[in-house]
Amino acid sequence: MQSVTLPAGVIEYDETGTGPPVVLLHGLLLDHTIWDRVLPLLPKGFRYIRPVLPLGAHRRAMNPDADLALPGQTRIVADLLDALDLDGVTLVHSDWGGGLFLTAHGLDHRVARLVILPCEAFGNFPPGLPGKMATLAVRVPGAVPLVARQLRIGWLRRRPMLFGQMVREPVPDSLVRGWTEPVLRDPAIRRDLRAYGRGGFDKATCIRNTQALSRFEGDTLVLWSPDNRVMPPSHGHRLADLIPNARYAEIPDAYVLSMLDAPEAVAREMSAFLVS
Repeated sequence: MQSVTLPAGVIEYDETGTGPPVVLLHGLLLDHTIWDRVLPLLPKGFRYIRPVLPLGAHRRAMNPDADLALPGQTRIVADLLDALDLDGVTLVHSDWGGGLFLTAHGLDHRVARLVILPCEAFGNFPPGLPGKMATLAVRVPGAVPLVARQLRIGWLRRRPMLFGQMVREPVPDSLVRGWTEPVLRDPAIRRDLRAYGRGGFDKATCIRNTQALSRFEGDTLVLWSPDNRVMPPSHGHRLADLIPNARYAEIPDAYVLSMLDAPEAVAREMSAFLVS
């Protein structure tokens, strides 16, 4: 893993390949390894960068005074692109929707194209039953380690309030242990996660910031999974209608984390978009 120092703190990232940059984001209590099954199937000739955002599975705690609420997290994505001096970026969104707000904040000048897998959008912050569970966990003292330990137990993490509505296929224990180890080990990581979850999600603001994508002029692939209960299927169609140069495609037989449920299909659609 490499690292870069931003105003909010140190961000680790994995990088492979050379060429136009493709930055692959992840969601809450996940890290860059969510893309492990897809990455080897993507085309050569691109520089694939997978940052570990401070969303609870990061190993380096942020500065104590860092703004880790939703707007601050969006700024961290922009600061990362600046710090790595990336231009013409294809920015890939999954699960967490804060990266969609770069356009609303005037921070998308380094982004040329978007790939949007099922993620938070419009008023769906935090999303569905798992989002409500996460919000409760960060507000109840001692609940974050409890939830992290429950995620490590296969039959428990398949419950709807945890990963049951996020992924159709079983998630390997090795992945989950990696995602949960930092928040179980380090009180400062728990502090960062609470800072995000307690930062507030104003519905009207989230809707307005999503709708700002109508000003994004780059090519966009909206790659939705219509069978999931967490990120409404209608949101995929709305995003494709909203963004001027967007194409809509579907990944059947997958939930939110389609890169785990159907890595070949995700890689096939992303590859066709990248080389087009």
